[in-house]
Amino acid sequence: MSHESADTGFSTRAIHTGQEPDPRTGSVIVPIYQTSTYAQDGVGGTREGDYEYSRTANPTRTALEEALAALENGRHALAFGSGMAASDAVLRTTLRPGDHLVLGNDVYGGTFRLIDKVLTGWGVTYSVAHLSDVDEVRAAMRPETKLVWCESPTNPLLGISDITALAGIAHEGGAKLVVDNTFATPYLQTPLDLGADVVVHSTTKYLGGHSDVVGGAVVTGDDDLREQLFFLRNSAGAVPGAFDAWLTLRGLKTLSVRMERHCDNAERIAAMLQDHPKVSRVYYPGLAEHPGHDVAAKQMRRFGGMVAFDHVDGEQAALKAAAGTNVFILAESLGGVESLIEHPGRMTHASAEGSLLQVPAELVRLSVGIEDADDLVDDLRQALA
Repeated sequence: MSHESADTGFSTRAIHTGQEPDPRTGSVIVPIYQTSTYAQDGVGGTREGDYEYSRTANPTRTALEEALAALENGRHALAFGSGMAASDAVLRTTLRPGDHLVLGNDVYGGTFRLIDKVLTGWGVTYSVAHLSDVDEVRAAMRPETKLVWCESPTNPLLGISDITALAGIAHEGGAKLVVDNTFATPYLQTPLDLGADVVVHSTTKYLGGHSDVVGGAVVTGDDDLREQLFFLRNSAGAVPGAFDAWLTLRGLKTLSVRMERHCDNAERIAAMLQDHPKVSRVYYPGLAEHPGHDVAAKQMRRFGGMVAFDHVDGEQAALKAAAGTNVFILAESLGGVESLIEHPGRMTHASAEGSLLQVPAELVRLSVGIEDADDLVDDLRQALA
C-alpha cells in the first residue's frame, strides 16, 4: 500500500492517497475500470504484476484499498462486496473447527446471525460477554479462543469498550482483537493504533455515505493475515465491482466534513431527547452520564452520529414514533447524509430475538444525517408527541 501521504492530515489523505491524476489523460478522479480481464504482454506477462482478472485485482479497487489503509493507519486493506462478506472473510480466515471466539453482548444482528447460525455449524463456538467489563472478558477467554470480536460504539446500544485493554486481554490469551469500526469511522477512531489486529467496516455506511452502494473492507497491519485474506477473497470471490469501489472512494473524500456535521446534529438530538418526557433513556456516548463516556473521550475524536433511546411507554409507542417522522426516513442501514429511524427489535436486530443479544423492545435507533438540526429536532418532537 502507498504511504507517501502518511504524515499528512486525514482529509488530505482521504482525497489524495491512491488517487493520483491518471497518467494518460490527467483525469483528477480515478477512472472506473469497468473490465473483467486485462491484455497480457505475452503469456503470464501481467500489467504491473497484478492485473489479469478483476476478481483478483482491479485498479479502481486498488485505489480504494490504498485510501482505506492510509485512513486506518494500516499497511493493508482489502475491499469486499459487503460488510458481511468482510466479516465472513475474517472469521473463516482466522477460525477453524474447534476454535472459540468471544463476542460482545451488543453487536450487529447480522454479525450475530453469521456466527450463531453459520459458523457454529462448522464447529466454531462462542461466548457472549460485556466487553466494557474487562474482568468478564478475561473470564470468557479459553485456551481455544482465537478471536475477540468488538464493536465500539456498538450497534444498537452505543456501548463503548476500551480497545487498548481488550487488545491486551486478547493477546495475553493468544487471540486476535477484531474491531468493527463502522459506527466510529477512521475519522473518529483508529483501532489499529489502540492495539487491535484487524479493523472491519461496512463501507455501505459512513464511508460511502450516500446510501447508494453496498460494500465492506478489512484493514490490518499483519502481512501474513493480509495474504490469507487475499487468498480467501480471490478463491471465494466476494469482491466489489469497479463502480461500487468508485462510489465508495468518492464518499471517502468528504468523510471528515460529513462526520463533523453528523456529530453536531447528534449532540443536539441527544440533548433534546434527554429532556423529553416520552424518553426514559438516551444512548449516546457523548453524554456525561453514559457509562462509557470517559473511555470514548479518550479513544475517539468525537462521539459519532448514532443515537438510540427507549420510549417510556414501551414497544407499541416506540413503533408508532418510528413510523411517525417526516424528515427521518423509516429504513434500515445508517451513515448516509439523510437521517434514518428504525426499530431494532423488529428490523436490524430481529435475528437476535430470544438470545443473549436481544435488544429492548422499546428501543428506537437513529442515524442522524446532515440536514438542518432544527428540522430534525422538530421532527422527533412531533413524532413523540
